[in-house]
Amino acid sequence: MSQLQSRPRAKDAAAPPQFPLRVGSIDVGSNAIRFLAAEFTSPTEYRALAESRAPVRLGHEVFLSGRLARETMEAAVEAIAGFRGLMQELGIEHYRAVATSATRESRNGEEFVARVRRETGIDLEVVTGTEEARLVYEAVRAQVPFGKRKWLLVDLGGGSVEVSLVDASAILWSESHTMGSVRLLEELAGSGEEPGRFQRLLEEYASTLRIPVIARQWNPAGLVATGGNIEALARLIGAEPGRGRVAAVPLAALRAAIEKLSSLSYRQRVEQLGLREDRADVILPAAMVYERVATLAGVDEIRVPAVGLKDGVLVDLVDDLTTHEAHEVRKGKHAMAGALALGRRYQFDEVHAEHVARLAGSLFDQLEKVHRLEPADRRMLLAAATLHDIGIFIGHKKHHKHSLYIISQSEVPEFTQREIDIVANVARYHRKGVPALHHESFTRLASEDRERVVKLASLLRIADALDREHLQAVRAVKATAGKGKLVLELDSEGDLLLERWSLRRKGGLFADTFGLDIEIAGDGKVDADG
Repeated sequence: MSQLQSRPRAKDAAAPPQFPLRVGSIDVGSNAIRFLAAEFTSPTEYRALAESRAPVRLGHEVFLSGRLARETMEAAVEAIAGFRGLMQELGIEHYRAVATSATRESRNGEEFVARVRRETGIDLEVVTGTEEARLVYEAVRAQVPFGKRKWLLVDLGGGSVEVSLVDASAILWSESHTMGSVRLLEELAGSGEEPGRFQRLLEEYASTLRIPVIARQWNPAGLVATGGNIEALARLIGAEPGRGRVAAVPLAALRAAIEKLSSLSYRQRVEQLGLREDRADVILPAAMVYERVATLAGVDEIRVPAVGLKDGVLVDLVDDLTTHEAHEVRKGKHAMAGALALGRRYQFDEVHAEHVARLAGSLFDQLEKVHRLEPADRRMLLAAATLHDIGIFIGHKKHHKHSLYIISQSEVPEFTQREIDIVANVARYHRKGVPALHHESFTRLASEDRERVVKLASLLRIADALDREHLQAVRAVKATAGKGKLVLELDSEGDLLLERWSLRRKGGLFADTFGLDIEIAGDGKVDADG
């Protein structure tokens, strides 16, 4: 058998693999470690070859002490080694292994990842909450026909719950909340001897979960839920979920199940309801979170497609292996959809934002030999361009700093926290001051990322200047660099007085960064003020 490969890209191979294609996924969650091997006959159609679950609760100590327990790590490594053996037996060459909230929040998570690599040969990727949401979305989209409507999607794990607004094309908005089933159990365990008090605490805790008004205003068609607990709840009420079959859980039946579960002890749930021991304690907290989201969404039933993170990992991996579309291009589409959704949440000027993003992207593409940045940097530039004025929601004065704050505290699909920090800083420097070492948010970045911010902000300032009146008078720009200058040919209408004035004010950062003075074709040099 060939060497196992973790998340390869189509561009890495001489020729993309062909269907049928066997792949594997490992989901190192907070309550269990799950494995799925499948054979794909198309990008979204597959049959399971092997499926397994190891009841290793990594979140047990993390949510209280902040560290993964030594014995739990040992059990996890043993389980992952077993899954690697299964992949070898099945002739699987390509896999992806991901770890979620327990690993990413633990102080010794890096040690755990290194140990997994050393002892099993498996590359374990720690993913963000938004990446979790995206992968679950990929799995659900392959099973649930969304049509032309928008839907709410909730995925509950042991350490977090991700709530997203989605449609058939992308995630429009997503938030990750630290309200997983194991976390709730651990944090409220002190009241476990008093079932009534425990339930009241759960209700109060769950009541803090919110869904933005804009998600409800878009009148979603329904609520889709994923996770082992909602599947177990569906089975409890007789709505059997399964692969290729979407179960419906009436909200009234869910509430009745909550009452039933709250009246039973842990042992009674195991013996009378047939729940697994590692499910019987967390199912009540999970049920109450699902009930809270359904109530906020205003739906009377929850749809359960019986797919989850491990399925989404496989769908995404197969897409990486077989698609003819560049991986970064796909990520860019999802990122832009997420950025637009975040902007709408803060009532931004969408027409201006999209136009500035188009101009910035055009400048980036035309000036590749000047800035020498990577495709991922283009994605960050477009997001920053889309969100540069989002801070006006707080106030126009110092809105660039408000934009920095809002973006840095938000989650956008397809971006890691490092990338979010870069996007926030690029947006912050779209006007007025230039990056400086006494700016705390800028100096916290790695040195190579500070250089990246300066280059991207230089491009954004030009793009924003070319739509100073928010009238899209400059329809397109052709940029030519050479002999110490950057010449801009503008496809435009009108005299562009404000745009020329703004370019003089904002063009200095580009000139200082790249050593190119800016000229508008037919006008001559722009005297930049910085």
